[in-house]
Amino acid sequence: MINEIMDVCIIGSGPAGLSASVYAGRAGLKHVIYEKFPMSGGQIVNTGDVENYLGFTSIGGFDLALKFYEHAVKAGGIFKNETVKSISKSNGIFEIISEKGKTEYFKTVIAATGAKSKTLGARGEAEFTGKGVSYCAHCDGAFYRNQTAVVVGGGDTAVSDALFLSNLCRQVIVVHRRDEFRAAKSLVNKLETKENVKILRGFVLNEIKGDTKAQSVILKSVTNNETQEFLTDGVFIAVGVSPVNELFKDIAETDEAGFLTANEDCKTSLDGLFVAGDLRAKPLRQIVTAVSDGANAVYSAEKYLREG
Repeated sequence: MINEIMDVCIIGSGPAGLSASVYAGRAGLKHVIYEKFPMSGGQIVNTGDVENYLGFTSIGGFDLALKFYEHAVKAGGIFKNETVKSISKSNGIFEIISEKGKTEYFKTVIAATGAKSKTLGARGEAEFTGKGVSYCAHCDGAFYRNQTAVVVGGGDTAVSDALFLSNLCRQVIVVHRRDEFRAAKSLVNKLETKENVKILRGFVLNEIKGDTKAQSVILKSVTNNETQEFLTDGVFIAVGVSPVNELFKDIAETDEAGFLTANEDCKTSLDGLFVAGDLRAKPLRQIVTAVSDGANAVYSAEKYLREG
């Protein structure tokens, strides 16, 4: 027997989920926010300085996440530090079951579980993860102060990581498989001025070697397959993200990469299910676009509830 059916279930409390909570609260919608990690904020919790969010010329990622969370709490949402185990829909109502075995019912759901760092699958990568291999320069960069670090990747994240590490490390080696970076030109220009940064274009990471921790990398040329070995103290891998879509990939349409497809209204192929943030298929994944999605998703959910 269903005791209560609430308006909105928000799964994930990164910028998109927290924005959705604020807008749901302002719309008077009774909502619950599920978050599996100890702290809300998503990937920005582990980000150093954020310099591209309107209103803040520079703010620490942790501090920005805390501001987002505090704002959402004031909106009146119910926060639950639990992992959602399953989601299903029957007779127009969503059934949410948490890992603790609790079942709750909602009229709409906003998927805001985001994305996670991709791995390369290079030899030694898994073996040395946490032992010299990292996916978060701002989390672990301080461990390599005055040492040598390798950054693998060519997008905004990789170049930003390299810039951050260049202020800490004796030397930073940037490895990118293509001739041109995909990162913003302004970031690349700044990177190229750094005297302690060595840029290796046309190479891929083939292997990470070491004893109890990573000590060197084997790089392979994409043109002639020749290899070179470079000594290093740390390896930072920044080659993109994959969607955290396990709960939704079988109930809503996704693109080839597994991101939920939706237009700016954030409506998925399943009525009543909306997607916000990095989980949505879109060209740009930034804090500002995630926050925007949160607002759009609630606007669409409110309209769905109103029109029945």
